[in-house]
Amino acid sequence: MSESVLERPVYATDGYKPFGAFTLRDVEMRARELRNATGWGPTARVGAVARAWSELAQVMGRAGAATVGDLGVDRAGEFAARLWVIPPGGGFL
Repeated sequence: MSESVLERPVYATDGYKPFGAFTLRDVEMRARELRNATGWGPTARVGAVARAWSELAQVMGRAGAATVGDLGVDRAGEFAARLWVIPPGGGFL
């Protein structure tokens, strides 16, 4: 996985920041925000993304990682597609 995944801009509550700079708090807040947006029909797909953000928070907590970048490029990259940091199909959202 390329280091560029850590540099991809992702929206956080205070604006866009590189994925690798997301703190555990940022990740938890993103999971909560998406979980609250999950519903039925087209928004049901958001549930899987919200769960992936929650899983990332758990992994970060267990690893003692202050930021996503602390997990390393490979581990962060494992989550990137599931979190839509890298959009489905690799294109732009």
